[in-house]
Amino acid sequence: MYGRFPKKSDNTKYYGILGVPKNASQDDVKRAYRKAAIKTHPDKGGDPEKFKELSQAYEVLSDPEKREIYDQYGEDGLKDEGGPGHHDPFDIFSSFFGGSSQFGGAPKRKNKGKDVIHPLKVSLEDLYTGTTRKLSLSRNIICIKCKGKGSKSGASTKCSGCKGSGMKVTTRQVGYMIQQMPHQCNECKGSGETINAKDRCHQCKGAKVVKEKKQLEVHVEKGMQNGQRITFAGEADQEPDTITGDIVFLLQQKDHPKFKRNGDDLVFEHTLSLREALCGFQFVLTHLDGRRLLIKSQPGQVVKPDQCKAINGEGMPIYQSGFMKGMLYVHFTVEFPDSINPEVCTGLESVLPHGSGSTSQLTDKELDECEETTLHDVNEDEMRRKKAKQSQEAYEEDEEDMPGGAQRVQCAQQ
Repeated sequence: MYGRFPKKSDNTKYYGILGVPKNASQDDVKRAYRKAAIKTHPDKGGDPEKFKELSQAYEVLSDPEKREIYDQYGEDGLKDEGGPGHHDPFDIFSSFFGGSSQFGGAPKRKNKGKDVIHPLKVSLEDLYTGTTRKLSLSRNIICIKCKGKGSKSGASTKCSGCKGSGMKVTTRQVGYMIQQMPHQCNECKGSGETINAKDRCHQCKGAKVVKEKKQLEVHVEKGMQNGQRITFAGEADQEPDTITGDIVFLLQQKDHPKFKRNGDDLVFEHTLSLREALCGFQFVLTHLDGRRLLIKSQPGQVVKPDQCKAINGEGMPIYQSGFMKGMLYVHFTVEFPDSINPEVCTGLESVLPHGSGSTSQLTDKELDECEETTLHDVNEDEMRRKKAKQSQEAYEEDEEDMPGGAQRVQCAQQ
């Protein structure tokens, strides 16, 4: 604990150097030092003496006990405690900005290596029940023998071929033009340094890395989605002075012949005959986990073409939500017969209701006033081509009505 000193000297100098009032808070002192230190640092062309004074002022005013002594007795009050400035000003700067000896404060960050992405094909059954895949991979790891130096002595020299940049530029003339093509230096393989042949590490041959085979267990959890990523952090290729990248498995769902997925829901495609659609049906649905579900209609229920029915809690498992599941939708397609026996029609007409606005029963007078026609089967592909051609012709006619396309462009801009 500091003692009391009868002698009193100037106690405003350090506040003036930092440019803060005497009642400045600790945060104000830190902000003032940060701003001034960046400007006065010698690496930025600042005055070393002013930088030293700034560090002395900050050293005192950032310490509550030293600041209390300074406020009462000035610099003389601190002399018995070693006085201000007995710390290296560059050490103070480095500790404040994160421990770097370079200007700018933060230590030089390592670059992160590239992530390696592997597509992983999975079935809809895999995503429904979950699965585990064991995959063997080969990757580069830092050579243990030389600790990533590439040499027995740890020494290396700057590559003379690329001047340490790792890249070369090839110039070639194409016609009247001269092209410069950058490419990796062949001499150093892009590392920017070379190692004497006699000094090379025997294990990695100077490459700094060696090959390693590793097996990864990829856990595909229930309910995962197509395109979802499973990441193994830091398992990609290792490089010296580099943060190792990740290995990422990208799920790719294969198509299923009967089921389609829509988020957490499933859609099952099923075709009914016209008889089943009108008179009732039942069938067995084999689910993605092998369970057999009995699907049947209610008595008197009619299924219309393109209609859907839903079953609660039989869709996809909701990812990381316990036992919750989405909906299972059954999408019905009704298959109509190509023809029907005319004798059967009489019986059907007696039991089937007439549609609204039906004109199946016409009087003789009404029939005489009509022209009889014949219906033919339509080639749907040909109909689509004709429709597309008509749309294109209509568009071209609009273009002709608007010279230069100015009006069309103006409308689009509005």
